[in-house]
Amino acid sequence: MILEKIKRPNDIKDLNINELELLSDELRKEIISVCSGNGGHIASSLGVVELTVALIKSFDFENADKIIWDVGHQSYPYKILTGRKEKFNTLRKLGGISGFPSISESRYDYFGTGHAGTSISAALGMSAAKDLKNDTDKNGRIIAVIGDASISNGLALEGLNNAGSLKKDVIVILNDNEMSISKNVGAISNYLNKIMSGNFYQGLKKEIEKMLKSIPLFGLQVAKLASKFEESFKNLIAPGIIFEELGFTYIGPIDGHNFQHLLDSFDNIKKLKKPILLHVITKKGKGYEPAEKNPSIFHGISAFDKNTGLTLKKSGNVSYGETASNFLADMASANAEIIAVTAAMPDGTGLSKFSKLFPDRFFDVGIAEEHAVTFAAGAASNGLKPFVFIYSTFLQRSLDQIIHDVCLQNLPVVFCIDRAGIAGEDGATHQGIFDISFLNYIPNLVFMSPRNEYELMRMIKSSLLYGKPAAVRYPKAETPYFELPEKGSVPVIAEGEFEILLDAGSFKNVVISIGAPHTSIINKILKTFNENNAQTSENLISLIDARFISPISSELINKIKNAEKIMTVEENVEFSGFGAKLLTLLSRQTNLNSIEYKIVSLGSDFIEHGSRSELLALKGFSEESLSDTIKDFFISDGEKNKIRCSSC
Repeated sequence: MILEKIKRPNDIKDLNINELELLSDELRKEIISVCSGNGGHIASSLGVVELTVALIKSFDFENADKIIWDVGHQSYPYKILTGRKEKFNTLRKLGGISGFPSISESRYDYFGTGHAGTSISAALGMSAAKDLKNDTDKNGRIIAVIGDASISNGLALEGLNNAGSLKKDVIVILNDNEMSISKNVGAISNYLNKIMSGNFYQGLKKEIEKMLKSIPLFGLQVAKLASKFEESFKNLIAPGIIFEELGFTYIGPIDGHNFQHLLDSFDNIKKLKKPILLHVITKKGKGYEPAEKNPSIFHGISAFDKNTGLTLKKSGNVSYGETASNFLADMASANAEIIAVTAAMPDGTGLSKFSKLFPDRFFDVGIAEEHAVTFAAGAASNGLKPFVFIYSTFLQRSLDQIIHDVCLQNLPVVFCIDRAGIAGEDGATHQGIFDISFLNYIPNLVFMSPRNEYELMRMIKSSLLYGKPAAVRYPKAETPYFELPEKGSVPVIAEGEFEILLDAGSFKNVVISIGAPHTSIINKILKTFNENNAQTSENLISLIDARFISPISSELINKIKNAEKIMTVEENVEFSGFGAKLLTLLSRQTNLNSIEYKIVSLGSDFIEHGSRSELLALKGFSEESLSDTIKDFFISDGEKNKIRCSSC
């Protein structure tokens, strides 16, 4: 096997084209084999195998040259060929290698990329730094490999604009895997139609038609053939024109699976010291039929049978995202003002059903979270009821729009925040652990988190009736399958209304929890604890489901202001989260010196990859850990031996 001989990138340098093709086959087998067990972003990585091999053969990533993958989910072949083959079977596993480039993982990962659109800006900054230094990499090239979906991101366009004006010798490789380029070309094609409908072009066109028709015998047929070629001509030159106008030398498109074309192109562009954009056409899922036929399914997939392509885990459960979107679709059938908006995540957020039922009221704006929010704000200002479905980690990118365009204007946009809290195997770039912190302080925003699927439906319904900005956060988790209840049977939750799940007769000891599934786990723990210790009533603990992160009800503050011990629990970073906010409000009503206060959270560090259950256990959110935490906080050492709690 050739792959066994590749220990470092430059081991590829001496391989001929036949050997490169064999190496590509081996890479695909390795990726399919590991991803079938671990899950991952398989289709995008299979599509760039030849491109990756050709880049490593042509450039020197061991010394002067640097590469940035955007988004990094297409970097699996690169990881294998840069010294991580022996660890590749640990991909996305706890303690294993990341599913995205990580500067802490390898010296060959020159820039971490987990969110789209960052590569061109980063490459330009690296190039500027290179030019200002006298290091050995002075003549090295900075390469950004960006997908056609990512290049439509606002940040990528800003980077292109600046790179063209600075005239740095960055190389941008546009990996066009035909997933979204048709939309981009459509927009550019409209621009070209303006040019081609102008006086000069139309006059020239008429003269050419006149000349062709004058040709004896076949003139009319030639003129018709020329007309057919016109649209193809526009589609061919459209990408080139826009990039040339931005200051790039445009080359392509070329076949991204043809080694000779790739190697020749790389040899040529290495000689050019100016901004270059090489347009490469690849096929997502290349070499694996199930992924080629269903690239969106294999964009990010759980463990699957590599022989059939079928996922291994098939339960009757539904995700919180599916619950939210399906209930919204049910509401939309009776309310024509409801629309759904997402940023390139219709499947991940569960909106597939809504998009099929209401195609005219479903808007996938592409990888453009900022635009999604302001688009929704515009729709709301003109009488619609937008629901914006975005992962927590990607919502970070649109904070300014949430504050300025939605909340400042008090527009009724509802944010359905999926993957809130621990998101799992995608790692630090995808954990949704900051949204409580960056949203809970914004005026006008009603911010909720349900403890189960029924509460989620109540919050979706309630948010529509508040008539102001609202947000509902929920985890990447499943709930048992259930039939949607009748529309009229789902009651509304009053703004700020909390729920007492366990009343111990007083609120001397109280746990205040927000979100799923830990609120239900704590409810189970405390029920058992209180039942087993009913005779020692001074030790009993009350439980409140806060429901609302914003606003926190004054009634809730009054309920707990005389407590002796208060514990808050949230799946968010510790500082500036729900617990910290509650403590601030409580300080206005009582002397905090008389209260013991504990915030149970995910801590204050970035959280790496692993399964959701593993990471929650590590962060103290397993049933056993929560039991121990509650016992240690509420029960003094002298009393621990006097009480019994089977759950603790």
